[in-house]
Amino acid sequence: MQDLDQVQINFDSNNLWVLNIALAVVMFGVALGITLKDFKNLMRQPKLVLVGVLSQFILLPLVTFLFIYFVKPQASIALGMMMVAACPGGNISNFMTHLANGNTALSVSLTAFSTLIALFMTPFNFQFYGNLYEPTSQLLASVLLNPYELVKLVILILGIPLAIGMIIRYRFEAVAKNISKALKPLSIMVFVAIVVIAFMNNLDVFNNYIHHVLVLGISHNVIAILLGFLVAKGFKLSFKNQKTLAIETGIQNSGLGLLLIFTFFNGLGGMAIMAAFWGIWHIISGLILAYYWSVKTKKQEALV
Repeated sequence: MQDLDQVQINFDSNNLWVLNIALAVVMFGVALGITLKDFKNLMRQPKLVLVGVLSQFILLPLVTFLFIYFVKPQASIALGMMMVAACPGGNISNFMTHLANGNTALSVSLTAFSTLIALFMTPFNFQFYGNLYEPTSQLLASVLLNPYELVKLVILILGIPLAIGMIIRYRFEAVAKNISKALKPLSIMVFVAIVVIAFMNNLDVFNNYIHHVLVLGISHNVIAILLGFLVAKGFKLSFKNQKTLAIETGIQNSGLGLLLIFTFFNGLGGMAIMAAFWGIWHIISGLILAYYWSVKTKKQEALV
């Protein structure tokens, strides 16, 4: 069997450009629903901001590193886990928080805020922990990753669409709302289509190697969800906010992770398979959890 660290995912430059554009459009669609008021509301509740940042950008990468250190997966899988942990929260977390009867306003605000600081924290966390663990450090050295190019791509894909979308929302609110309604589902459908096509083109690779990441990916996601919930509980946030932080920490923007992997690592096997599996699994786990909390809330309301 070919060593997993040497497996290359088939994903050509044309698909990469489409993925770039799709992610930027998804971010633009999200930004059309964000206002300066969202950030001001967060600033009035600094505890929520600090707990959210602590959970997602400080503790999740650290806990991921410790998990990798003790489990010792293959280098490319470990690097894929670090990439996912370094990414900001996924946009679908807002829908899941709403389904779970969590704090949807907080979820939207945290997604926007985490995307903003991800411009710098994603490259930093990935580089820092990737170089801290010897097997992944050797892998990083072999691909000669340029941190400035990494920051530049994250700014192009997340930062610029976020800024343009918020400006349009501020200047032309009614237009922004109408565009957002049509754009978000359409852009997500295009993005999903790209992932499905990429998956079908690499079906033999996934069939041969998915067992390497199955348990690790599920365990990593469960750890992320529990981490968000327990950190919020430890800081004595309301149960509504505990659910929100659990979903925000457990739903990562693995699409961004895949884009960075295809751009800088040429679709390195273990990294791409881990990020792709995360992208599928966190939707399943998030929906199951959100549905459970939704049913639980309705039962509690019925008893009152």
